[in-house]
Amino acid sequence: MLSIFSKIPTHMDYKGQKLAEQIFQGIILVSAIVGFIYGLIIEQFGWTVYIVLTGFAVSCLLTLPSWPMYRRHPLTWQPVKPEPSGESREKTQENTKRPKKYK
Repeated sequence: MLSIFSKIPTHMDYKGQKLAEQIFQGIILVSAIVGFIYGLIIEQFGWTVYIVLTGFAVSCLLTLPSWPMYRRHPLTWQPVKPEPSGESREKTQENTKRPKKYK
């Protein structure tokens, strides 16, 4: 069962994150305006809430999964540099050790 979930892509690139945020905010804004106007016309605040919640659900379905449209611009990483020699590696490990601080 867990192997099914490991095959689902969970990453987005930065442009995809921006697009998802814009879609989310746009749907919420439009549903809030439509819900407010419709609720004002029929004088039922409950319908305003239903329309906004429906807009929220639709925006979640469109933006929370990592759809392929959010993964069109993958990052290009720099190539891995070769590891330093033994002496310099030991020095860098010593430099990264920090003493414990007591309160």
